[in-house]
Amino acid sequence: QVQLVESGGGSVQAGESLTLSCAAHGPSYSSGCMAWFRQVPGKERENIARIVIGSGSTFYTDSVKGRFTISRDSAKNTLYLQMAVLKPEDAAIYFCAAAPMRTTCSSVPSFFTVWGQGTQVAVSS
Repeated sequence: QVQLVESGGGSVQAGESLTLSCAAHGPSYSSGCMAWFRQVPGKERENIARIVIGSGSTFYTDSVKGRFTISRDSAKNTLYLQMAVLKPEDAAIYFCAAAPMRTTCSSVPSFFTVWGQGTQVAVSS
């Protein structure tokens, strides 16, 4: 079973950038879907970006399009989320998730079977 470990969270000011990493420990899969979610207290976990392992196709929620970039380094078995022009509303706990060997890439949290522990991102105005 693969384990996911996020890093890179922190506190930044609005307009600044931050890159999150999600290292996958264990089997490396040649297919499936990986994603970044975020959650604030009292709200549901929101999928903000996902990537299809293999094709590299990416999907973003509207609020982060043009500002965030999801990528994966297969050699390092690591998922990244580059965040630019951060806004106070981007503050949340960010989670990476994986759905190994799946042939589709859903935005629904229950689709993903492996989750990281989360990393906090704070954005001050």
